Parts: sequence; structure tokens; C-alpha cells
Amino acid sequence: MDLLRILIAILLPPLGVFLQVGFGGAFWLNILLTICGYIPGIVHAVWIIAKR
Repeated sequence: MDLLRILIAILLPPLGVFLQVGFGGAFWLNILLTICGYIPGIVHAVWIIAKR
């Protein structure tokens, strides 16, 4: 299941974080990072998924 979440996180980083943690602070931070740059959003999403 984590592999599927990581693939989703690469395509749509906020969706990958949402599937992992819901509407928490990490989700909103990931939206901000994705708006600022696609790569920081991906890195943060993969980090959140791998951490849990």
C-alpha cells in the first residue's frame, strides 16, 4: 500500500499526504510547498509517507 501512496505522491503530492494523514497540518504544508514548487511538494509527501 505504501508503494501505491508513493506513486500517487509523485503525481499529486497533496493527495498522497491526504491519504496518509488526512486534513492535518502536514496536508496544508504540502499544499503550500506544492504551490511554491512541485519538487518540494513531492519530497515532503514521500517523506511523510515513508515516516509513518
